[in-house]
Amino acid sequence: MANTIAIGIQWGDEGKGKIVDLLAPGADVVARFQGGPNAGHTLIIGETKTVLNHIPSGILHENTLCLIGNGTVVDAHRLVEEMATLESAGIPVKERLQISDRCQLILPYHRALDAAREAAKGEAKIGTTGRGIGPTYEDKAARRGIRLIDVDKAGLDKKIDENLHYYNFLLTQYYHAAPVEKSTVMAALELARTHLLSMTADVTGILSEQCQAGKTILFEGAQGAMLDVDHGTYPYVTSSNTVAGAALCGLGVGPGQVDEVLGIAKAYTTRVGSGPFPTELYNGKELMDAAGKYMAEKGHEFGSTTGRPRRTGWYDAVVVRHAVRISGVTGLAITKLDVLDGLKEVKLCVAYERNGARLETIPSCEDEFAECVPIYETMAGWSESTYGLTDVNALPAAAKAFLDRLEAISNCPVVMLSTGPDRAHICHI
Repeated sequence: MANTIAIGIQWGDEGKGKIVDLLAPGADVVARFQGGPNAGHTLIIGETKTVLNHIPSGILHENTLCLIGNGTVVDAHRLVEEMATLESAGIPVKERLQISDRCQLILPYHRALDAAREAAKGEAKIGTTGRGIGPTYEDKAARRGIRLIDVDKAGLDKKIDENLHYYNFLLTQYYHAAPVEKSTVMAALELARTHLLSMTADVTGILSEQCQAGKTILFEGAQGAMLDVDHGTYPYVTSSNTVAGAALCGLGVGPGQVDEVLGIAKAYTTRVGSGPFPTELYNGKELMDAAGKYMAEKGHEFGSTTGRPRRTGWYDAVVVRHAVRISGVTGLAITKLDVLDGLKEVKLCVAYERNGARLETIPSCEDEFAECVPIYETMAGWSESTYGLTDVNALPAAAKAFLDRLEAISNCPVVMLSTGPDRAHICHI
């Protein structure tokens, strides 16, 4: 296996956890490079379901070193809780996981501001997970953030006082919300000091040594390319860069250390939260097309982190082509093909129409994006089950034709196909 970046290339929830878990046995290192506990990577192995927010999906593999890079933001309470859950299941997390000492810490005032902002926006809210991710990245850019290495350094108390003064002013005077008590912040810092500080490491140095030793690295992304703060559907995006290039700065590696970029996408499209979604058929409440509800229900489309219903629609090749281009994707992993089983016809969005003009790529402005109407190609569906198939040659003819066309309009070859939730439900192409 080559050094590979694995990223989602839609709006998240593409099945990255399963794909990374599948590839992990062939990697010596699995490294997370951005995001925080807003990620929800679901692994289903046999009868056991594991949802990971912070910890890389390779943690279940005995000989895989897992790393959390400096590009991530860490909530000590949630990470410690996640570690405890895995350890109770017999997974020796502390033996397999190391964390960059440069990681920014999510603190109670970040979560409080996140919640207050969303509440103030009402119907115009972004749709964040409310876990303080955005404010933490803001602090990082403003140079007032608290890193994991800082929890044991002199001057921390002064920094916290300054940050609390700033945040509590915003909370009480602007948002008319309750202030954050210093004791809750100090408790979070003590948790990080007690449980995480001993697990810190120079992740950049480790990766350099691993590369020099000829080891194989799997770089694990969170969210999806369309949620990238620079290249996604701004402002309805996350607060970090989710494209392949983020692996470099989020872990401190050079481009020469990456061989392949695997783009993971569903055979249809989903989105959680607000923002434009041209191929949307079902928003979790209102039915716009029976096929959308069918896919949502059969695909169990609820956020693994938030539990929110996912908006559901047809595969959007305009979105995928954009993601392929900005991340240099070399191969596609298509998931949840089996969800389309039983539909009489399936559709692929090949372009958009806006004000009488045909668009082959996404607009930069969210208002213009919201006005885009999908241009579909309709293909025959299939009644045969693809669930659990492991041989691409066993696929129904109509499913093969669908994949061939999907590949052509996405400008990227399909190299892997998922036909069910279990690790074993996979076709290598």
